[in-house]
Amino acid sequence: MDVLAGRILVTPVDPARSVAFYRDVLGLGVYREFPGGTVFFLGGGYLEVSGQAVEPTSPDYRVRLWVQVRDLGAAHRELVARGATVVREPRREPWGLDEMWVVDPDGLYIAVVAVPPEHPLRRDPRG
Repeated sequence: MDVLAGRILVTPVDPARSVAFYRDVLGLGVYREFPGGTVFFLGGGYLEVSGQAVEPTSPDYRVRLWVQVRDLGAAHRELVARGATVVREPRREPWGLDEMWVVDPDGLYIAVVAVPPEHPLRRDPRG
């Protein structure tokens, strides 16, 4: 299988509210729009908000978004100013990443992560 691209699909209860959240609160850029959906740039991939869920469901912790930022403190201040719901304040995790967690309007958990300079993710594993 030759995978050419990938994206995460989100089916919200209130599509307009969720598009506004990802565009205006998280500040994601719009890649394309189509009737019934909006696709956002998400680092090296895409996030598609399309369709409409019939009713809200409890958050499914098996599916979460992970977005990396350069400066977690600045991202925290910006997201709070834009009205994001922060469910866990920024902190250094035992695995060495700086993380905070926010939720989208339907309760989807989003990890906002900064990789410290000394973390192994900053090194080229190829040697």
